[in-house]
Amino acid sequence: MTLETLYIFCRWLHFSALMLLTGSAFYSALLAPRRYRAVLSQRLMPLLIGCTMLTLLSALAILAAQTGLMSGDWRNIVQAAIWRAVMQTGFGQAWMVQLLAALLACLSLAGGGRRQRLLLLWGLVQLCGMALVGHAAMLDGWPGALQRFNHAIHLIGASFWAGGLLPLLWLMRDARQPALRSDAICTMMRFSRYGHLAVALTLLSGMINTAFIVGWPWPATNDYRLLLMVKILLVALMAGIALFNRYWLVPRFSTPGSGAQLWFMRTTQLEIVIALLVVIAVSTFATLQP
Repeated sequence: MTLETLYIFCRWLHFSALMLLTGSAFYSALLAPRRYRAVLSQRLMPLLIGCTMLTLLSALAILAAQTGLMSGDWRNIVQAAIWRAVMQTGFGQAWMVQLLAALLACLSLAGGGRRQRLLLLWGLVQLCGMALVGHAAMLDGWPGALQRFNHAIHLIGASFWAGGLLPLLWLMRDARQPALRSDAICTMMRFSRYGHLAVALTLLSGMINTAFIVGWPWPATNDYRLLLMVKILLVALMAGIALFNRYWLVPRFSTPGSGAQLWFMRTTQLEIVIALLVVIAVSTFATLQP
């Protein structure tokens, strides 16, 4: 595995863990009814712990890989002077914020009753920190500030949407238990209600991001634009599945023999797979020139 490939893999791992952490924390900190939050938090805690630790480890791995790429030799990763030089770059300074937020998220695991809200807070801080590096930081002045703000909105919306899909499957299982049914359904309905806004913000901010970086991405004249078009098509497919789930399958949940709930779980699983492919595309074209 080359250092470039390792860097892309670490970015994919970091994005995926961070989106899942934030999307899951939205449920247990805000969406679930108060009487259900303790139960849901306990169910989600192994996932939240794993994602929290993974965001810190992957952030460290990204910094190490970037150090090797900037120095031109992966063996320089062990040299403290190279690390200090990287820390003085714009990327290094921005990534220190990312590492600090990831560390504070890990410390928040011992936060007791405030743990869920703290995890959500530091997850959101890390998402905003991602808007300070890469192509989102290519402009200066007020256009640059607007671009970074728009990219942060894009990442938060995408994390609520895509990061909330896996917990949604668990809520579907809770909805089959009489004692948890009403609270699980209430939580899912809140996710659906605010999910409309998250999808809209993700799509709109994504279009604005594209306009800032490349204008209209067609024709795909280089690898960056080609992967960007792949991402756009995959996101469009995700949006189509989400609309199908909400407006075709959900109204048929109460129809005996329709199989709507089983289809809902299968299409949501498909949506999760597509989301992972989107993150792979993003992690790859983020390393390319527009």
